[in-house]
Amino acid sequence: MSHVMYNKIWAEAQESLNSLLQKEIEEKSQKPLKDRLVVFQMLATFYIKYVQIFRNLEAAYDQIVHPQKRLIIRQVLDGVMGHILELKNEMVELEYSEYHYFDDILQDLKLSPKKHAKVMLLEEAIRAIQIAERARQGRLRATFMKQIYLEEKRERLARLHGTRGPDLETAAVNIQRFWRGHSQWKRTLQLREEEMIFLGMSPPLHFQRPSASLLRAQKIDSLRCEIQEKHESDFQKALVTIKEQVREIEGPDIKESLQDQIRQWFIECRHVTGKFPDYPDEEQGGSASLFSDKTPEQRGFGLPGAAFYFWVAAELIAKEEEEQKRKGRRKGKKEKAEKGKKKKKGKEAEGKKPRKKEEEEEEGWKMAPSNFLSVMEDGNNKYKDIWQNRDEGWNFPQEYDPELIKEEKRKEVEEEIRIQVDELMRQELKNLKLAVDRETEKKGKKGKRGKKKKKGKKGGRKKKPKKEKDLTPDRTIDSLYQELVEERILIKAMKVKLGDYIGEYSYLGTTLRQVNIEPMPSLTDVKQLIALYGILPLGSQSVHEKAPTVKALLLAGPEGVGKKMLVHALCTETGANLFNLSAANIAGKYPGKAGLQMMLHMVFKVAKQLQPSVIWIGDTEKTFYKKVPKAEKEMEPKRLKKQLPKMLKTLKTEDRVLIVGTTKRPFNAELKPLCRVYKKIVLVPRPDYASRFVLWKHFILQNGGRLFKQLNISCLAQVSDGYTQGHILKAVQAVLTERRLMQLNKKPLAAVEFLTCLAKQNPVYKEEEEMFKAWYAKTPLGKARIKSMTEKEDTGKGKGKGKGKDKGKEKEKKKEGKKGKKKKKK
Repeated sequence: MSHVMYNKIWAEAQESLNSLLQKEIEEKSQKPLKDRLVVFQMLATFYIKYVQIFRNLEAAYDQIVHPQKRLIIRQVLDGVMGHILELKNEMVELEYSEYHYFDDILQDLKLSPKKHAKVMLLEEAIRAIQIAERARQGRLRATFMKQIYLEEKRERLARLHGTRGPDLETAAVNIQRFWRGHSQWKRTLQLREEEMIFLGMSPPLHFQRPSASLLRAQKIDSLRCEIQEKHESDFQKALVTIKEQVREIEGPDIKESLQDQIRQWFIECRHVTGKFPDYPDEEQGGSASLFSDKTPEQRGFGLPGAAFYFWVAAELIAKEEEEQKRKGRRKGKKEKAEKGKKKKKGKEAEGKKPRKKEEEEEEGWKMAPSNFLSVMEDGNNKYKDIWQNRDEGWNFPQEYDPELIKEEKRKEVEEEIRIQVDELMRQELKNLKLAVDRETEKKGKKGKRGKKKKKGKKGGRKKKPKKEKDLTPDRTIDSLYQELVEERILIKAMKVKLGDYIGEYSYLGTTLRQVNIEPMPSLTDVKQLIALYGILPLGSQSVHEKAPTVKALLLAGPEGVGKKMLVHALCTETGANLFNLSAANIAGKYPGKAGLQMMLHMVFKVAKQLQPSVIWIGDTEKTFYKKVPKAEKEMEPKRLKKQLPKMLKTLKTEDRVLIVGTTKRPFNAELKPLCRVYKKIVLVPRPDYASRFVLWKHFILQNGGRLFKQLNISCLAQVSDGYTQGHILKAVQAVLTERRLMQLNKKPLAAVEFLTCLAKQNPVYKEEEEMFKAWYAKTPLGKARIKSMTEKEDTGKGKGKGKGKDKGKEKEKKKEGKKGKKKKKK
């Protein structure tokens, strides 16, 4: 597709983003919501729509080569990514669950959870049908013309040979000769290929060779990346050269205009007040504070003397009014505080407790303030002002626009020159005061100000954070990196993408929750959490600094569900360094307390310096063992137990470092210290039926097999209930050997062949799955989820019980009334 198409995708994404931002502003202005279901529906719809915008912006950023467009797209893209994480955090706090199900909302929005083909317009569909029909007619015409040509050729040959045709015996011999030669040629080619495969000179037949279309697509991607890099380098060079040109050509004029403007301000202020004004300090912004956020007319540019005089007078009056308002506010606050103290004292004397803030505030839910709405609004405004209606017919190669660079650099040059002008004009103002008003600097005032500042410093009891001691001040990062590689603590991540983690979407999550059944999460849900908590924050610095922080992540699940694969995919997608601090890996390395401190210092120093970084702790339950087994005492598995929380505190918001723990036996660990380190816990389940169906297909095709009619995939998915991805992969690899692959043409695959390999492996039984559920229910988030569910049930039952009690009381009152009437009659 051309750059016009991706510009169109970008424009559509910006339009939908603009409408969403307006909706969010409207929602914030409304009253707090009380119904949790309505709140979740609102958050979920926002979340889904922002994900759609994110995908479109990602495609546009990947394909567009214009450097200035890519800057704005990246700004908006970071804002959208960060806001998606904020919405996810709001949903987790609302539902007390890491997993959410949007099948009903997707159905309402007429969306599918998977990627689907783009809907064609009517004109495009008609055009495609016309092309296909013309091609079909052309093929028919060609076959018809070929038949005519062959008939004419036969007639010509008949005329040459006479009325008699060719001899039947000679014709049969010719056909046999050609057929035997062709069949022998095919056999020879096959024998030659088999010999070359046997000698190892050529790859096997089932080896996946890239197609011509795939090679062409890869070539286009590489060319696009080269063009993007070239345009980016040219743009960076132009930023420097154009700024120098603006400084040389326009710098003197800017300097003169600033000086004239400030001098005029001096004179008119003296006419209004009778004395020269005080020049603003550097902390206040210098002369920029006088004319900031004002149009040229408001700044007094181009005005005659009388008009500028009135402008200065209005500015001075406005400043005086602001100072008076500030003083009035301070007095009002003091009076309110005193009244509040008196009321509290009076209530305490009467024995009444003061009201809490929670009781005064309106009950209900309101969205927390966002750190990314301003970023998205800024990027959206830039798009509207610059690119929305811009004609780029002249810019076919999509290179940078020098006029836009001049506008930006002119402001920077003006700020730099303004600093120099402020220094000159301060000195000029002093000279004017000495010459005209005969004023001198009063040192006493400065001394008093200095004393006030010192008192303020003494009053503050805030302690400065202690700096970390550098245990390796004389060593370079390269030497530390080399040592960690030699000790096999810094390892190479496998090249695995997150898309290789195969799974299916959960289509019945909402319906199960409506019936008060907590569904097991699907593999696609796990993949989404890894992308949200790992890939997005580590991939963008601005998102990591402003989004809800996730310093440590725990992946808990049975053996073979792909926990290690997810860790390696996380490193591959973000380009992160992988550090292995598993108990088995660090056993015997850096012994003693000093050695452990040195190892952790080196790991975190290199990780912070070479961001992004992932610190992986495999079998992390061993670090928090309840009781260390005798066989593992020599390994000292609990070495990191006390040090991990301390090292987590050293991680700042700007450090793109993530600690990822994996465990297959979390119930063997102490829960409290484990949850103190890992605030985010992701439960990785065994695959359900839909995921197993997809996995069997994928693994068979990946290992060179073919799908035949005799191979019942549905039967395999049903029989393999309880088995994980690792079990299925082992069964497929055991069956599809080289010899079996060569027999596929004569003997198709059958489902029975895989069952014997599955039977030799131990599945995940229901008891183990229940143990994982019970353990997760004891975590802080699991407890909160159970508590919210029980509160809902209690409220539902309480309504029914209250009605029953009221009816019972009414019956008792009626009976007592009847008895009283009978006594009176007697």
